[in-house]
Amino acid sequence: MARAIQLARRGRYTTHPNPRVGCVLVRDGQIIGEGFHRKAGEPHAEPLAIQAAGGDARDATAYVTLEPCCHHGRTPPCTEALIQAGVSRVVAAMQDPNPRVAGKGLAALEQAGIRVASGCQEAQAEALNPGFIKRMRTGRPYVRCKLAMSLDGRTAMADGESRWITGPAARTDVHRLRARSDAIVTGLGTVIADDPSLNVRLEAGQLWDAGDRDAVPQPLRVVLDPRLEMPPDAGMTCLPGDTLVVCCEQQAKRRQVLEKAGVEVIELSGEDNRVSLKALLGHLGQRQINEVLIESGPTLAGEAVREGLVDELVIYAAPHIMGDGARGLLHLPGLRRMEDRIGLEIRDLRMVGRDIRLTLKPEV
Repeated sequence: MARAIQLARRGRYTTHPNPRVGCVLVRDGQIIGEGFHRKAGEPHAEPLAIQAAGGDARDATAYVTLEPCCHHGRTPPCTEALIQAGVSRVVAAMQDPNPRVAGKGLAALEQAGIRVASGCQEAQAEALNPGFIKRMRTGRPYVRCKLAMSLDGRTAMADGESRWITGPAARTDVHRLRARSDAIVTGLGTVIADDPSLNVRLEAGQLWDAGDRDAVPQPLRVVLDPRLEMPPDAGMTCLPGDTLVVCCEQQAKRRQVLEKAGVEVIELSGEDNRVSLKALLGHLGQRQINEVLIESGPTLAGEAVREGLVDELVIYAAPHIMGDGARGLLHLPGLRRMEDRIGLEIRDLRMVGRDIRLTLKPEV
């Protein structure tokens, strides 16, 4: 199963909106075939492993990181492939949270006389697909919020200057975060101040091992723009990939200008003439977006944290001090007492070049 999980990771940039899945076939203690799902519409992990094993698949055990699918989508059901191959046992790391499967795949295998088991390395398998799992269970994507700061918690000088807080290695790491994300969310203020590209600027070799290379994916760029004030010539509108502007007011002329520039515009009104973040996440879930990355200023990031919409914080801390006159990390008004603090659980801490990367989860 550990090998199957390792294989599944090779699809981490390309399987959207499908889950990342790996499969290993074992017979007489030897691996006889393996495969992983590379891209939606292409074969799933199980038939690829069966193809690699050939006739040896009969009476083998299949170790798969997610319960085999039992419905017709862009590809045939994996349960049928396993049954036809004659495997004798299937071990799934976890049950598929997709209501179309959710135990039905394992039941179909059992009905065909195949022994089944699930729960082997379940936590590691869930870590492969946080976005797919959350979307299937709640209808909303998994949300990461990326922040970069000095050691004293500052993100920009008082005049807004912020390039570059972190070093080259950390910035490359952020592009990998973008590559695994289906959408990047920012605010109009960031667009006006920085004219960001919000794209993945890596070569294929920086994402994949030899033999796994594909076109570098570009996430959907999402700009929160309540009054449709985004410049139609913003840099991101000229780049590969799609841009979505989310507003609160229907400004017909401004909308037409943006749409002429190739931008999609939708309206999701919230309170106080602000875009509703909950409605936005619901909309992105309907678009089969699994993982969202928030890259914004302290106001939008703080609002997402305050509303409990952030599943994971990724904070890069650079080894310098910017002083108390510089801008802070998150805008969180109302935190006046120690009991108002927002608790965080450190899940990972490591060096990335000269900087520190902290991965944290808000405490429930």
